[in-house]
Amino acid sequence: MKNRGCLSAGTIGIALLIIVAVLFFWGKSGYNNFVTKEQNVNTKWSNIETVYQKRANLIPNLERTVKSYSKFEQETLTKVVEARSKATSINIDPTNMTEQDLAKFQAAQGELSGALSRLMAVVESYPNLKADQQYINFQREYTAIENSIRTETVYYNQAAQDYNTTIKKFPNNILANFTNFKEKPYFKAAAGAEKAPEVFTE
Repeated sequence: MKNRGCLSAGTIGIALLIIVAVLFFWGKSGYNNFVTKEQNVNTKWSNIETVYQKRANLIPNLERTVKSYSKFEQETLTKVVEARSKATSINIDPTNMTEQDLAKFQAAQGELSGALSRLMAVVESYPNLKADQQYINFQREYTAIENSIRTETVYYNQAAQDYNTTIKKFPNNILANFTNFKEKPYFKAAAGAEKAPEVFTE
């Protein structure tokens, strides 16, 4: 009887060890998977910041080019410069990014996009400025960057969706809550964002 009791206790102990081992390796694998997917989201966010910064870096050259035309509407240019300053002042930590953070970022970048669009519409009334080589170079770079922005935001949303789906599936959601992995927000497309910018005319 005693041997049977010892055997039962030993069996229970082995079973518990097996359960603990299974939970440990499952937890380790799940955690590492979360880390990999989160790092992918962070990388995609970094790419977005890079292309937006490239766009911001175009503004000083644009400002110098436009200022050389004394009759140009300076108020329109001033709004672009102010919008650039606001857009570049917003810094987001992708590891703790919320929907409110991303909405604020998008709003500031959208304000810059609107200011640039209005400026370039005004340029249409200035044939000499429109034909200026520096302005033509700006057009080319701006169009390429806008296309890159659209591409990178799609890549970011795909990575965020993959990460969010992974941490919300059962039983991953239990581990994610325990290890403080939180859902990532998505870029929300503005009206007409599916089309490439048509701000320039030949």
